[in-house]
Parts: sequence; C-alpha cells; structure tokens
Amino acid sequence: MESRYLNRKEAATHISARGIPCAASTLAKYATIGGSPRYRVFGSRRVVYTVADLDAWIEARLSDPKSNTAA
Repeated sequence: MESRYLNRKEAATHISARGIPCAASTLAKYATIGGSPRYRVFGSRRVVYTVADLDAWIEARLSDPKSNTAA
C-alpha cells in the first residue's frame, strides 16, 4: 500500500475537511505538549503525517454515538 505523507499544514486541512476545525499551529502545539496524531520526522526537522494516522486520531478523540444527553 502506498502512503502519502502530508506536511503539518496539509494535515490540518485534512482534519478540517472532515468537520473538525484544526490549525497547523494546533498540531505543532500537540506535538510539544502531547495528544498529537502520530507523525514521523523526515530529515532533521520536517514533520509528516499519514492520512491513516490522522483519521485514527480523529476517531480516538470522538465519543461513541449518543441518542440523548442523559447517556
């Protein structure tokens, strides 16, 4: 399977396109403080993400579907 690597700006755009507002600066902050999607470093400083890792991160942060606020 071929993987396409996204830079931080492209990753933020990918997340936002799925209805979850996200900025590249937010991903940079999460990479520093924790809670970031999995990423890899190319060379000495270029951070890249895979679509699969971004989608897994979104799913992990979402709650289970709910039918009311009491549950």
